[in-house]
Amino acid sequence: MARVAGDAAAGAVLAPGPTATDAHGTDARAPERAALIALLQLAYSGELAAAYAYRGHARSVRDPLVRRQIEQVEREEGHHRELVGDMLAALGAGPDPARERRAGIIGRVLGALCHVSGWLLPMAGAGRLESRNVREYETAAHLARACGRTEWVDCLLTMAEVEWEHERAFRTHVRAHWLGRHLPLWPAPPPKAAIRSAFTQAR
Repeated sequence: MARVAGDAAAGAVLAPGPTATDAHGTDARAPERAALIALLQLAYSGELAAAYAYRGHARSVRDPLVRRQIEQVEREEGHHRELVGDMLAALGAGPDPARERRAGIIGRVLGALCHVSGWLLPMAGAGRLESRNVREYETAAHLARACGRTEWVDCLLTMAEVEWEHERAFRTHVRAHWLGRHLPLWPAPPPKAAIRSAFTQAR
């Protein structure tokens, strides 16, 4: 699994960002900033739910290699949560308490269900979740650029690329199961290289 090489990007997270004001002295980027905060709060809590779910998922599989892969995914999701938390703090915001409570409950329930449902359905659910995460971090990168936090763009796109790797791994495991080959799966994301090329073209 890929690892976020985000130390330099993480170091830039806490740096104060520029403020653009209009003729009335108000922050012209306030809508983008509010949208970025909301999306980062969603991602922050989503990583919590995923970590709990993957912890239970790893304990439910018998194949040691697959277990180690899922444990690596859990560690990477935790690293993403740390980076996103730093971004929220730099924006003068924090996690949404209600969303955090819901995420904790959902993650623990999903982790427990892995022990009774077998690994196929949790694996398929994880792949669908990771596919959504790719889009969330891509969108966050666009919003970061729009509100002047360009120093976060590389970090957010890197997290999207890591989530893309997670999605591919889970899709591969599902397709390797005899029943999984007959399941209707979530739409496959574009190639990994498209994450950065699409962002560049959107300038």
